[in-house]
Order: sequence, then structure tokens, then C-alpha cells
Amino acid sequence: MSLYERVVNKEETIAVVGLGYVGMPIAVAFAKKVDVIGFDLNTHKIEQYKNGVDPTNEVGDDAIRETTVEFTSDATRLQDAKFHIVAVPTPVNADKTPDLSPIEGVSKTIGRNLSKGSIVVYESTVYPGVTEDICIPILEKESGLKCGVDFKVGYSPERINPGDKVHRLENIIKIVSGLDEESLEEIAKIYELVVEVGVHRASSIKVAEAAKVVENSQRDINIAFMNELAMVFDRMGIDTQEVVDAMNTKWNALRFTPGLVGGHCIGVDPYYFLYEAEKLGYHSQIILSGRKINDGMGSFVGDAIIKKLILANKVVKQANVVILGVTFKENCPDTRNSKVEDIIKRLNEYEIDPIIVDPYADPLDAKHEYGVDLVPFDSINDADCVVFAVAHDMYRDMKMEQIEGMFKELPNKEKVIVDIKSILNKEELEKSGYSYWTL
Repeated sequence: MSLYERVVNKEETIAVVGLGYVGMPIAVAFAKKVDVIGFDLNTHKIEQYKNGVDPTNEVGDDAIRETTVEFTSDATRLQDAKFHIVAVPTPVNADKTPDLSPIEGVSKTIGRNLSKGSIVVYESTVYPGVTEDICIPILEKESGLKCGVDFKVGYSPERINPGDKVHRLENIIKIVSGLDEESLEEIAKIYELVVEVGVHRASSIKVAEAAKVVENSQRDINIAFMNELAMVFDRMGIDTQEVVDAMNTKWNALRFTPGLVGGHCIGVDPYYFLYEAEKLGYHSQIILSGRKINDGMGSFVGDAIIKKLILANKVVKQANVVILGVTFKENCPDTRNSKVEDIIKRLNEYEIDPIIVDPYADPLDAKHEYGVDLVPFDSINDADCVVFAVAHDMYRDMKMEQIEGMFKELPNKEKVIVDIKSILNKEELEKSGYSYWTL
């Protein structure tokens, strides 16, 4: 009997290792079909899940309360699983080189608790070669087992889009790969239990690894192009959004827009590709240029804020600047690698300590990541400048009276609004006399 059949018959268990924005929805989805152990080193997170709380907002508290996932921080429980899915983060170091310590650490943990006949599938984003050249040797060393003989390994890049309620695990085609044909088929069948639209079988693990970094690098480059246009159009006095709207009337327009590019995928994955390419003697021109442009957008926005304050006759150091949003994207509590931090740092250079408002973000995470204290939206009533940094729905739906209520008693021409994602009604604001700027 195959491992797939034993898993379906609940004779064997799936373990999901790493229960963040990716791992937790995977665990919950599989638990509807088979037995699942959900493991994470973060005991606080495990306690939240056990108490029916979803801190990621990916599936919701009700789904967490109802799931049969066995949440645990006890690594020895992994000994009871035969199919391991690894979904730990793969960040970059300060010098933009890959930080493989999380995936190396989790490989050691799994290796110490690995049994014969197991399959380990990595979902974490890596450059081509990491699974076979780094992870497998660790698994073998820690377990004393031989890969390809005693256990198998595969790679299936995560494609979950945090905060997106439309494109979900179930309706995004899953790329799968395996060490050999046998493991590929086992992995494909198991993922087909939860991925309704099916899987794409890659010919090798390296192909699957490359597909992930390339799809995010492609998005990064396209956004960088729009960001470069936005910087040029700003000098030309042309509204970028109006240009984009006009361009998008053509059927083959790609519909990218300018903005801050952070998070744990698009803002990170290209560096994994660049790192391996440079090791092989190839120095990227397009990908690296795109990264430089996108990494510089926070400073560009910060400088635009300062310019608008000066034009509104403000004493810059005394200006009250309110930033709405600190997460890396809209309608998502994830603050990791948020480029709003770069705006804050730029304003700090001018001795401005901005007020940060974000009801989606965890105050403890914001404090830990960026050293900022979040304040309630209702407490904002004396702003000189309001920066709409993240396109949360609550900000998109804001009425004029709510916007007016955030400012001091000033003539509207002295009230600065910076709308990074062009979510506000520009015509209405400019007609009311506000000093308005958008990227």
C-alpha cells in the first residue's frame, strides 16, 4: 500500500512544520481530509491556535476552533508523521544574502524525528539547489537514514497570497516535484486531496525551486518599471494613475501599479535568485536594477512628504505626520519586511516622529519589528499630514468627514494628504483645496 493510500485511510499522518501565513492554512485544509499534526516552535502561537484564535486572519477563528489539527510545539510528535510539509520563512540578511538558518534549523528538527518510509516536502522559497544540496545532507546526518533509500524528498513552492480571499490554496494550481518518479506521484496525489484545480508536475526539484523565485522576480520587475515611471511622472507633473488608467484600455496591458514592495515574497525572493546567479559568475542587470528601484521607494515617498510639508508652509520638524498602515500589504496583519519602515526612517532623518495607525497589525509585532507604538484611529485629530500608506478596505471606504476629522483646524491648503496607492477621490480632495500627492 502506498503512503498516499495509508494517509487517506488515516493509517499515517501528515505533519505541517511552520504554522504561519502559509503553513496554518495548509494544515487546516488537509485536516478536513486526513490526520494532521501542526508543529511550530512559537509556543505563544500554538496556544492561540489551541484557543481557537487565528492571528493571521487567513482562515478565521471559527475554522481554527473547528479544525482537527493537533497543534503542538513538541518536536517529538513529528515521529508520528510520515509526510512532512515544511513551511518556514526564508528571509534575507542585512546584506541581502539568503538567510537559510530557519530552513536549516527545521531540517535538523525533522531529521532527528524522521522515520523510514517518510517523505519531506519543502515549501519555503529557496534558490535552485537548496533542497538537494543543503537540506538533504542535514536530514541524512540527523536521522542516520539515506535519502532515496530510507526516505524521499520533494519541493512544492507555496503560492498562498496572504490577505487574498479569492486566490486560495484550493484554487491555485500547485507546482510539485520529487526526488524520483515514485515520490513525485505520491506528493502529487496527496496535494490533490486539497488543491481542487490540480497540480503541475515539475520535471525536477530544481525546476520547481526556480519557478517560485522567477514568478516573484517577474512581478518585482514589473512593479519596479511602474515605480520608475511614477518618479519620472512626478517630475513631469503628470498623474501616474491617469496614465495607468489610459494604458489599461489596451487588451494586453499588464495592469501593474506603482507602490511599496515589501513582504516575505516579492521583496525577498529575487535576492535568492541573484545570490545563486552571482555564485555562478553571472551578475544580473534587470533583476538587480528592479530591486534597487523598489527598495528606494520608501525614501522617495518620504522626500515627497517633506516637499509637500514645505509647500504647505509647515515647519517640518514641528509637523504632525500620521501614517495609516504599517503592514506590508492591505487587509493583512503581516508586518514582516514592510517598506513603510523606510518612510518612517526617512522622516526620522528630518526629526519627524510619525504617528502610526493600523488596526490590522499586532501592536506587539509592530513594536518588535520597527520600534513603533500603534495608536487608535479615533485618537487622531491634530494632523498636519496624513499618509495613506496601505490600502486597507477601511481606508478605501473612508468618508470626507473622517478625513477632515484627522486634521488640525487649518485652511485646507495647509492640510497635506499623501495617497501612496491612489485609493482616495483625487478630484474631490483637490476641489476641497487639500494639498494632495499620490505616487
